[in-house]
Amino acid sequence: MFISEVKRVIDQVSRDRGIDREILIKALEEALMSAARKKFGSKVDIEVHYDEERGEIEIFQFKDVTEHVTEPDFQISLEEGRKLDPECEVGDSLGTKMDTRTFGRIAAQSAKQVIIQKMKDAERDVVYENFIGKKGQIINGIVERIDRGDIIVNVGRTEAILPVQQQVPRETYRRGDRIRGYVLDVLHETRGPQIILSRTHPQFLVALFKTEVPEISEGIVNIVTAAREPGVRAKIAVASNDSDVDPVGACVGMKGSRVQSVVQELKGERIDIIPWHSDPARFVCNALAPAEISRVVIDEGARSMEVIVPDEHLSVAIGKRGQNVRLASKLTGWNIDVKSETNYSRAMRVGYESLLQLSGMGASTADALYEHGFYSVEELANATVDDLIQIKGIDATKAETLIRSARVAVEKQKGDEDIEEQEDTSAVSGGHDNPEEVLEPKENSE
Repeated sequence: MFISEVKRVIDQVSRDRGIDREILIKALEEALMSAARKKFGSKVDIEVHYDEERGEIEIFQFKDVTEHVTEPDFQISLEEGRKLDPECEVGDSLGTKMDTRTFGRIAAQSAKQVIIQKMKDAERDVVYENFIGKKGQIINGIVERIDRGDIIVNVGRTEAILPVQQQVPRETYRRGDRIRGYVLDVLHETRGPQIILSRTHPQFLVALFKTEVPEISEGIVNIVTAAREPGVRAKIAVASNDSDVDPVGACVGMKGSRVQSVVQELKGERIDIIPWHSDPARFVCNALAPAEISRVVIDEGARSMEVIVPDEHLSVAIGKRGQNVRLASKLTGWNIDVKSETNYSRAMRVGYESLLQLSGMGASTADALYEHGFYSVEELANATVDDLIQIKGIDATKAETLIRSARVAVEKQKGDEDIEEQEDTSAVSGGHDNPEEVLEPKENSE
């Protein structure tokens, strides 16, 4: 009998897949209701109840009590009704228990299919609910297979995917290898929950430190921000909520044990741990360590900094292929331009000389502009009258004259650069408008 078969399916799924029995029972009742309506029509008033103690399904068909029966499927005579309930009256609705064997094989199979589908839906919901709470955490799994470069990971009751773009280039995995990943997202799709893993995300690095450093998990030390070039180098900025706890030392651990555990998980990725600072300039200087910083010029509007370093520290500050300054920029959120003291002094001298070349510009005015951050004719051209009248000795009229002269000089400079570019192009083509013409041999005239 199909009822017992369905009961076995419910018991097995509930036990093996951890789906709430109430969800399965509700699915069972809805499925049998659907099967009954297919058998007897949609107008029939039917109720389905599952008796869990006896493991039986009871299906009741309700009929209206009437004196004259015209529709046997929907009505019952008063005489027949009083056999079921002696106190019933005309107009009452009486429920009669149906024999489930009258459903037929097709209805039974239909009910079973509905139940199985609803159980699959319930299982997907359970998996989604289990993993949505793990978003932003690290989970362990075993490599199941590799599909077009994506690594499919068995994480227990379901599979997760580690896409190609979330994999560290130098890392390779084979089927059966153990793998850890950061739960980047959990998608609730019709085919089932899709768990997206990452090993390149900066938060994967943060989560690894949380597992290795008790002070971080306890909230004593915070990782304020992190930046990575996966597989090569990373930087994290740390701060402490307790003045007695050194945040950098806590993350490094005794003889570097804590940071080394993270480095091993990341297959040798170099990690710089720097102290965070509320002052952006100090923070940028920390981020560029171990390079020494001579001075920092800040442009708040453009959110950029010009960092000046001794000539011998230029390569250290920039790093191999610009890696150090690039990571420092990501970490701090500031655009960083590193210059050596020699190049900076040369640029400042050229800028100062460009100011002196303006008509009506004296050395004292140039010095005053220089002291207030106008280091070149280009910066003066972008200034406003309100900016300049703050400088001693410059009134509105003089400010307008200086700005106008600076803009004329900048336009002239651009024009000269365009001419030089045209001359360079002409020189490449041999000085002719159509170089191909001069290659053509002249016709001989006889």
